[in-house]
Amino acid sequence: MNAPAQRAKPALADYLQPRVLVMLALGFSSGLPFLLVGNTFGYWLRDEGTSLSAIGLLSGVGLAYSLKFLWAPIVDRVRAPLFGKLGYRRGWMALMQLVIVLGLFAMAATGVKLGTTMLGACALLVALGSATQDIVIDAWRIESARNTDELGLLTSAATFGYRVALLGTDAVILIVADHIGWSASYALYGVLMSFGLVATLLATESQRADNALHEKESQAPLWTASGLFDAVTGPFIAFFKTHGWMALLMLSAIALYRLPDFFMGPMCNPFYHDLGLSKSVVGEVRATIGLIASFAGIAAGGFCVLRLGNMRALVIGGVLQAVSIAAFSLMAYWGADLRLFGAIMAGDSFATSFAGVVLVAYMSSLTSLGYTATQYALLASAYAFVGKVMKTQSGIIVDALKTSQGLMDAYGYFFIAAGLIGIPAIVLFVILGAQYRRATT
Repeated sequence: MNAPAQRAKPALADYLQPRVLVMLALGFSSGLPFLLVGNTFGYWLRDEGTSLSAIGLLSGVGLAYSLKFLWAPIVDRVRAPLFGKLGYRRGWMALMQLVIVLGLFAMAATGVKLGTTMLGACALLVALGSATQDIVIDAWRIESARNTDELGLLTSAATFGYRVALLGTDAVILIVADHIGWSASYALYGVLMSFGLVATLLATESQRADNALHEKESQAPLWTASGLFDAVTGPFIAFFKTHGWMALLMLSAIALYRLPDFFMGPMCNPFYHDLGLSKSVVGEVRATIGLIASFAGIAAGGFCVLRLGNMRALVIGGVLQAVSIAAFSLMAYWGADLRLFGAIMAGDSFATSFAGVVLVAYMSSLTSLGYTATQYALLASAYAFVGKVMKTQSGIIVDALKTSQGLMDAYGYFFIAAGLIGIPAIVLFVILGAQYRRATT
């Protein structure tokens, strides 16, 4: 018998393929708007004197990312208006990238001078465009890969581009805003979305995917009862058919896993502001210590998934995440010591990156061929929904505690509570791990 063929290790030339470079730019385009309507948006609002309660409520625009599974089946099957000639995926990419650009320019022009309601509406437009863009970029990545190895290359490129964008909108923008102001910074980042638009125009549609969509449309058009039923319910039916009753346990564990990170998110940057840390200092620490720790967390998470399996890696990530978020309370009691800030930033960046990688790996393993894009949108929505809802109350909780405990003590109690709410997800994944072991023995 012949020995099985070994996979060739990726060479530098593989990462320089046009398709991979396009994916790198699309990953950047996907990550750029995320924090601009999230935690960074909260920093801007706090700088302008907005109350913590209002900041928490405005963070609710991020629910668009949690609800994208509702319109993912439609986006999956219908060509984008005005841009349909570009194809099923590229048409929606181009349209949504323009929507994001217009939304960011509107946020820059509006600021808080017309009130937080108008600014929040502009942020919601950006969030909706960004969430829809994510749907089609994920679909393009999966459908464009010619084999498993290329899918790995495209996923790596997308992740790297996404992380670079997060660095730019989490750290670099703070330094920029310190020099040119928030409105000009948001306008500048709107211009940077042009990288994604150029990548969309250079990308090519997957002929295989186009043929499949044409065939599905001809057999059961979306406007018919059977076509609409398949588009909307097919991914859900396939998921529950594959995983049985454990699907509910899986969805519950996924929904609760990143809850500590989402819950504390809107209060993180206002906390730095209230401690007296300048935007430049926060940006520099994030861009140095935080960046190194983030990539270390990504590498460690991937290693643990391969060596220990999904369940053990998820439990480790959950514990790290809970501890690192509760550790923010130390600064509330000891003040803005830069060494302590650097250590906490390193721990938080490592833990959240670790937890993020292992969760993505787990969710990717649960999708079924034929419904990959919509099922992934469902799982991604599930992991974000509870957290996105709860984080709208974060500012209200801190403000309520402040009246009796004082501002810094209120922050301290809040961060400890945010860490503790990660315990249920850890318990659920321990139970799931035991069920998996029982099923395989």
